[in-house]
Amino acid sequence: MTDKQTFNKEKDLFSWKDFLKMPVIGIVRHISAETIAQILPLYQAAGLTTIEITMNSEGAVDIIRHASSEYGNQLNIGAGTVCSLRELDTAIQAGAQFIVTPVTDEEIISRCVEIGIPVFPGAFTPTEIFKAWKTGADMVKIFPATALHPRYIKDLKGPMEQIKLMPTGGIDTGKAVAWLDAGATAVGMGSELFNKGFIKNKDWQSLQAHFESVVKAVKLCTG
Repeated sequence: MTDKQTFNKEKDLFSWKDFLKMPVIGIVRHISAETIAQILPLYQAAGLTTIEITMNSEGAVDIIRHASSEYGNQLNIGAGTVCSLRELDTAIQAGAQFIVTPVTDEEIISRCVEIGIPVFPGAFTPTEIFKAWKTGADMVKIFPATALHPRYIKDLKGPMEQIKLMPTGGIDTGKAVAWLDAGATAVGMGSELFNKGFIKNKDWQSLQAHFESVVKAVKLCTG
């Protein structure tokens, strides 16, 4: 098990201040390490603060290690799609500063609480959401949010106003604004943020402009 003292180095600490100032988690899935190295400085320069590398991506551990080493004091670097305690420990050893899971796994949540690393487990129903929060989740990922309406957040917030919620799945800029307006603490954005066309063509200028447009829209929404 990863030692709490080992985790809590200055560069390892998750910045809630930066995250809440720009409440978007960019989800990186199946993007090469070489491409991520090109993207990270653009991502930071655009004003985005938090990025998640999914553990089912090829070379995920090396990507997290590189991102943490080079940008751990400037960006929140996290590991996503963490589905076992083994993956959790591997991600933390690589330098992950927060953990995201696709489902509510009480063992993983409890281990994160013990270690002192923020954890955002996935849940869908009110019962799952409350269970995740009660177990120790810092924020609950509403997943998949693809077929849901932002009204779902408003309905949940009635009896569970204390729970931080982060819809994830099929979220573009317009939907991000709608979810945040409805009361979401943050949103998770994947392919809608990391435009495949720009990346394939290595059009880094257009990709950065796209990042900046998302930042501008979110800032207008959150004030």
